[in-house]
Amino acid sequence: MTAGNRKSQASPELASLLEYLRTARGFDFTGYKTASLERRISKRVKAVGCDGYVDYQDYLEANPGEFTELFNTILINVTAFFRDREAWDYVASDVIPRMLADIPESETIRVWSAGCASGEEAYSAAILLAGALGGADFRRRVKIYATDIDDEALAAARQAMYPVAAVKDLPMEIVEKYFEPNAGGLVFRPDLRRSVIFGRNDLVQDAPISRVDLLISRNTLMYFTAETQARVLTQFNFSLKDTGYLFLGKSEMLITHSDLFAPHDMKWRVFRKVPRTVLRERMTFAGQPHRLLDLTADVSGRYAQLREGAADVSPVAQIAVDAEGFVVSANQAARKLFELGPADMGRPVQDLEVSYQPVELRTGIQQASQDGQPVDLGRVDWVRPGQPPRVLQVTVVPILGGGEAVLGTSIGFEDVTAFVRLDADHRESRRQLETAYEELQSTVEELETTNEELQSTNEELETTNEELQSTNEELETMNEELQSTNDELETMNDEQRMRALELDRLNIFLEGILGNLELAVVVIDDAQQVQLWNPAASEMWGLREDEVAGVHFLSLDIGLPVGQLRDAMRAALGDGGAGTDLVLEAVNRRGRTFECSVRVQPLRADGKSRGAILIMAESRVRAPAE
Repeated sequence: MTAGNRKSQASPELASLLEYLRTARGFDFTGYKTASLERRISKRVKAVGCDGYVDYQDYLEANPGEFTELFNTILINVTAFFRDREAWDYVASDVIPRMLADIPESETIRVWSAGCASGEEAYSAAILLAGALGGADFRRRVKIYATDIDDEALAAARQAMYPVAAVKDLPMEIVEKYFEPNAGGLVFRPDLRRSVIFGRNDLVQDAPISRVDLLISRNTLMYFTAETQARVLTQFNFSLKDTGYLFLGKSEMLITHSDLFAPHDMKWRVFRKVPRTVLRERMTFAGQPHRLLDLTADVSGRYAQLREGAADVSPVAQIAVDAEGFVVSANQAARKLFELGPADMGRPVQDLEVSYQPVELRTGIQQASQDGQPVDLGRVDWVRPGQPPRVLQVTVVPILGGGEAVLGTSIGFEDVTAFVRLDADHRESRRQLETAYEELQSTVEELETTNEELQSTNEELETTNEELQSTNEELETMNEELQSTNDELETMNDEQRMRALELDRLNIFLEGILGNLELAVVVIDDAQQVQLWNPAASEMWGLREDEVAGVHFLSLDIGLPVGQLRDAMRAALGDGGAGTDLVLEAVNRRGRTFECSVRVQPLRADGKSRGAILIMAESRVRAPAE
């Protein structure tokens, strides 16, 4: 069993959520690795405070804006200009010169950047090709198609605007040659930008771009399961020309897909297409265009020529249907086979049993009329009471007029029962021959056993390689996730640093104000504990700020009768927040007796009591008592 077959299955709740995303927004994530999906989706589930996937699905239905946040979290857009610089240097020095040598100067150079994210890799390819061809030839010959599933990333890529930090690792001559300064940062050169075409393309569901000379898909396949990777690579094989190149990420090796791609340079993950002749033959039309019938506009003449096209003497059962879907004629073989009579001529074909028995004809008639090409409906079984079973080969052929307008269709039912039986007899004979061959092989059983043991060992090694590849891809995925999280933390740290600087500035400003006041100022909280004690208060009462911080004000042992302030403090801390002025007899830190004016003022913020402010000043100094 391969590593791909042993992949973890999504829980029913997660599977239900993925199906909802596919039906509601057209995003099919079922081909993505389950472990990665669980990590990324769980991040959003926790962020919005939901309890599991079912609760999160309900949240999505009620909050459509969350779809954007979820897709941005799942689709990790970690990229950079010339990411893995040494690999890009190899492409510039080896791949591009070879590719240009294989393409005639009169032909267009087609490049596809699949999974382009915010466009850096597509523009990196543009820079290399512009450097190899020159600006004029680049604009004349090159088309770069950059696709992704993330609409927000594509919108950013189309603007071609990047911060200065995005090009900090590029040589200065590259930046000066291919980027222009802008108020928002740097913009890729508009004349070269026109050759880069961005569009949405889902590698799992959408059709691939064809006739591609260079296909760039770096660290995209590693997010998919083994089965989905195989399907996407088959499409990549179809996309590339026979001389095309595939450029992958450093964790993508294609060890088990040698039938699709052969390594050009395994170290830098560059591969060449393996042509698939059988696949191409299957995609070509099986039949050749039939002889065109020259019919006149006259209805009776048209019907006569249609009847002539479906000749009554043909051994193949034929039915002719006009462009409006009415049965024009049926030859003798068709009338006998399907028990058609004169009353059936001129009737709509959908009213007859033959339109759906033995095979659905209406779809084939419609397709042949639209495409102007024969449609092969394959072989079908046909059983009628009292008649031996038959196998019919059904073909729908359009009948074209002189102006290539479709005048109707001819449906042929060829009896291939004898051929089918002959094919069955042939397969039986072949089976018997294979049995005889197996008996002959008994003389080399020992050699075959040894070969099977070697094959088993090779399969185990391939399985181990697949597991190592899968682990490597998972580590690379987690590394990109950590990089994305690190970027978010750096942004938060910058914001926290700015706030700390602002707070320090305000503290210095406040300390300067309080330190220069000649009035003693004390701030207490709702629990009557000292929160602020300015230098004038220290000078007046002889206690430092660190000695009184957090101490209940009424418990302080100073020369002021603090007990007499109890009612005033309660009034300031109450709901009304009333202020009170008092004059008390006090003794300062030097032992002098004086009258102390005390103002107890409520401290309120946002409509709530936050504490009280006590402002104390010496009103008159008394002489010491004798």
